[in-house]
Amino acid sequence: MNEHRLFIGGAWEDGASSREILSPFSGKPVAACAQASAAQMERALAAAARAGKDFRKISRFGRSKLLLSMARGLEARRAELVDAIVAEAGKPRTLADGEVGRAIITFTLAAEEAKRLGGEVVPVDADSAGRAYAPAVSHWTPRGPILAIAPFNFPLNLVAHKVAPALAVGASVIVKPPPQAPGASRLLAEIFAAAAAEASDAREKIPAAALQVVSGPNDVVGRAVGDPRIAILSFTGSDKVGWMLQAQATRKKVILELGGNAAVIVAADADLKRAAARCAYGAFAYAGQVCISVQRVLVQKEALPKFTELLLAETKNVACGDPARPETVVGPLIDAAAADRVMAWIEESRKDGAKVLCGGARAGNVIAPAVLSGVKPTAKLACEEAFGPVVAVDSYGELGEAIETVNASRFGLQAGLFTDSAAAVRRAAEELEVGGLMINEVPTYRADNMPYGGVKDSGLGREGVRYTMEEYCERRTVVEWRG
Repeated sequence: MNEHRLFIGGAWEDGASSREILSPFSGKPVAACAQASAAQMERALAAAARAGKDFRKISRFGRSKLLLSMARGLEARRAELVDAIVAEAGKPRTLADGEVGRAIITFTLAAEEAKRLGGEVVPVDADSAGRAYAPAVSHWTPRGPILAIAPFNFPLNLVAHKVAPALAVGASVIVKPPPQAPGASRLLAEIFAAAAAEASDAREKIPAAALQVVSGPNDVVGRAVGDPRIAILSFTGSDKVGWMLQAQATRKKVILELGGNAAVIVAADADLKRAAARCAYGAFAYAGQVCISVQRVLVQKEALPKFTELLLAETKNVACGDPARPETVVGPLIDAAAADRVMAWIEESRKDGAKVLCGGARAGNVIAPAVLSGVKPTAKLACEEAFGPVVAVDSYGELGEAIETVNASRFGLQAGLFTDSAAAVRRAAEELEVGGLMINEVPTYRADNMPYGGVKDSGLGREGVRYTMEEYCERRTVVEWRG
């Protein structure tokens, strides 16, 4: 069984206690994770503050070299990372391998962007008062140490999206891994330690505490959230916890990615077969435990019967069960409580008049993909984040009606639109209240270099390597009088 220790100041430590990690599929112990004491978190905070002062002085070349070495390290240890994600998060093996591949891309992108993020020259002599001054230089500088809190569903790549941009700009970072699946963060710390040694030379030495990994109970992590030495809190997780942390993170930059209940609009002129296939994948891959998983599908009335037929056919072909099998798409929910909640929401909608067109059977923590119709707008399946393998299908008449339904949600992360109409695309792009709109694609799509984030209760700020780097920095403007 794997033992995940704390990585503080470049050294591995045992914790004050240990937390057992259970397989979501079998329920058996697969790892144990050290839990930090308040004193250990204090040492991590002090080390991050010291490291930040030195790390920001490392050249762009040195930071890029570090990140490329980490990308190579991820590739070299790909099999170990996949095994950890499958065992701890219950992610199907093919999807876990895809996540590792994306993390490699994320670190490679950060290595490239580390060389590019500079600044700009500002011509202050644009008015008469500025004629005595040389052109100003406005450049990016890291705000300070970052506390990165990551969720279980992407225990490597969502950590990568916080760590890689931090290292690219020269900011130290403390990672608080997901309690259900900390193994990928532990392996990433090992990869960082080796890469830091490789990237250091006689001119520049990467600080050992530029990256630290510290698991701990809520009260210990809460000390870091409120600590003045932390300049930025980056959190991905539930909206309830995210907004609570924002209230505690006084005088800090806060970046929140809080999920949603993503909707897809399918027009009658769309390629219905492709739309159904993509909606089935977007709704059910990894048991729907994705922030941008398809949860609501709105289909134009005349296309509803055909689309529903196609969607049900696609759904019945989705492979469920053991995440270790390469063919599995729907593995277990992360734990019994999550499975209980999803089943309760399905039953709530059924009792309120909705029809379960297929799926919904449970075996352990695995729930067969469920398609429902007639779900009321006030039901939890319609207005909250299900985070499970369930999708609600409804109809609409005119595009404006569908847009109004999507916008009625308190969330606004991403949405999808299947249509051949350029006018419909333009209108949706202008009127949908979301952070991203995918045309002829499901909202589950994300490229690691694109700006990603939501509006309303879906969060604050943007991820995507270059955009996160800017979030982690502030502008410093230098003006020189020349007489």
